[in-house]
Amino acid sequence: MSERHHTIHYIELPAVSLADMKAFYAAVFGWTFTDYGPGYAAFHGAGIEGGFDESREYISPRPAGALVILYSDDLESTQASIVKAGGTISTPTYSFPGGRRFHFQDPSGNELGVWIEVTDG
Repeated sequence: MSERHHTIHYIELPAVSLADMKAFYAAVFGWTFTDYGPGYAAFHGAGIEGGFDESREYISPRPAGALVILYSDDLESTQASIVKAGGTISTPTYSFPGGRRFHFQDPSGNELGVWIEVTDG
């Protein structure tokens, strides 16, 4: 078996507006994109490859479902960038053993989380 066997390989997020999604994720996280037709763009620089799909043929934005969690070295700065770029904070920052995290909704309504590791001492 290869090292990739049974690993998460690619993530697709539904997009209401491909242009809005690309602008948001470029502004907040610095991701880059490759367009594949008028309704699909692959994203790069997220730690895992993925894409935005505007077609709604098999996926659509919804708050429930799998939750993608991003990592940040500066949680407050990331949150400010999300709000500035038009995202909405859906769950305020909270602490848990080993870290802190908040959730946000992107311009298409997809909910994601951002966390930072916090160690004692």
